[in-house]
Amino acid sequence: MQLRVADAADVPVLLGMMADFNRIEAIAWDRVSAEPPLRRLLSAPELGLIGIVERDAELLGYGVLAWGFDLEYAGRDAFLTEFYLRPEVRGQGLAAAAIELLLVEARRHGVAAVHLVVRHENTPALRVYEKAGFIAPGRLLLTKKL
Repeated sequence: MQLRVADAADVPVLLGMMADFNRIEAIAWDRVSAEPPLRRLLSAPELGLIGIVERDAELLGYGVLAWGFDLEYAGRDAFLTEFYLRPEVRGQGLAAAAIELLLVEARRHGVAAVHLVVRHENTPALRVYEKAGFIAPGRLLLTKKL
């Protein structure tokens, strides 16, 4: 299994996987609105990256890392804002390895901590993330849309 950083040529396949990700997560999403910010992220490495997870020539999924900066972590941190494996490859023990590839890429970009958000009832994902070393920091994430 390997990770490669996505580029503009990956937009069609990413949009397809993003549609499934957002459907599963019950997030309002449409392809037309999603494409411009997707293209912006792909063309602006200072914002983050999208890692495409592959095995040989088989596309397994993707992960989105968005860079941030936090004094608590002495510099760059990141949010794993999306992590997706195609349905037909789930349950094969690939998630932990795919997450580790994303974390290696994050470290390569100077990231000291990676955060993510997962629904409380999504116990399969919680198990995967906990197995990968993610812990609840004892604080509650709050969001205000602007």
